[in-house]
Amino acid sequence: MIYKLKSDPAAEAVHDALPQAISEELSLALATACDDPLASTDPYGEDDPIVRTLVTPRTTSVLLIGHTLKTVTVLQITYLG
Repeated sequence: MIYKLKSDPAAEAVHDALPQAISEELSLALATACDDPLASTDPYGEDDPIVRTLVTPRTTSVLLIGHTLKTVTVLQITYLG
């Protein structure tokens, strides 16, 4: 991993509450985002390299990319059911 993964406590609680298969799917997607955050995420609203969206088949997450400190912070996770 090039970037270090961090999580907002509320987002971490949602991740912990996900069904195991969905949690694993999201964890793998987050690991990919840490390797190359811009290539593996989509813009959140305007196309900027800082606030990004990570979409999996059952979740959507909002990420804050810290390019200077090499961090990916999970701000929000929405479980699509």
